[in-house]
Amino acid sequence: MEFKNLLLEVSESVATLTVNRPQSLNALNSELLNELECAFYQLELDPEVKVVVLTGAGEKAFVAGADIKEMATMTPLGAHQFALKGQRVLLALEKMKKPVIAAVNGYALGGGLELALACDFLYASENAKIGFPEVTLGIMPGFGGTQNLARLIGPKRAKELIFSGKMIPAQKAEAWGVVNELFPAQELLAKTLETARGIAAQGLIGVGYAKDAITHGLDMAKEDGFRYEAALFGVLFGTADQREGMAAFVEKRKANFTGN
Repeated sequence: MEFKNLLLEVSESVATLTVNRPQSLNALNSELLNELECAFYQLELDPEVKVVVLTGAGEKAFVAGADIKEMATMTPLGAHQFALKGQRVLLALEKMKKPVIAAVNGYALGGGLELALACDFLYASENAKIGFPEVTLGIMPGFGGTQNLARLIGPKRAKELIFSGKMIPAQKAEAWGVVNELFPAQELLAKTLETARGIAAQGLIGVGYAKDAITHGLDMAKEDGFRYEAALFGVLFGTADQREGMAAFVEKRKANFTGN
């Protein structure tokens, strides 16, 4: 499928998906959300893609939020449907079996931060800034931000960021645990792709099951999470990747995983 607002490149089993509306700082509108949803399903089904990197076009923004011009004229029902659409798209991203890394190359605000939080983890440029400015517009986050941020950094810090509408620098976001690692802007994408290629070389069934265990285990009681982990662990011993990985270790050679 061809996209109007996205760029997609696949190399060495890694897909780089770039939000490409630099004239509006990559703001999310309904058309772009529809394209993202299609892209996530397409990447999930593409056997050539093992890891996804998500970033924004230009030097200023990852995604600077939802498109305020579109939202300004929404009715209450329209706004509710827009929020549900955004949540559906971001849940599709969260539920992808393949790892997704956000390369936050500038402003990640509002819906843009929600998009980044839906990824498995985040790298950011040293000049990046994050925040939820919705309260300055008389509204609140609507694409899952209140839920995902509180689960990630705790309710008190989440409330501080959301209630104030402030932007915080990448260094503070890293200290709070929102961002995994910072890089100079000119190195961000290369470093992110380096990590992505390293993950792509692993047994991707195991990686996918580990993602499943972490994601769903957070919503379970701890002992239930342990049982779920053990069940997935056992299933992996019926795969060709498990046999290849352990044989390679014993034979002191590099494993050749096939995803089977």
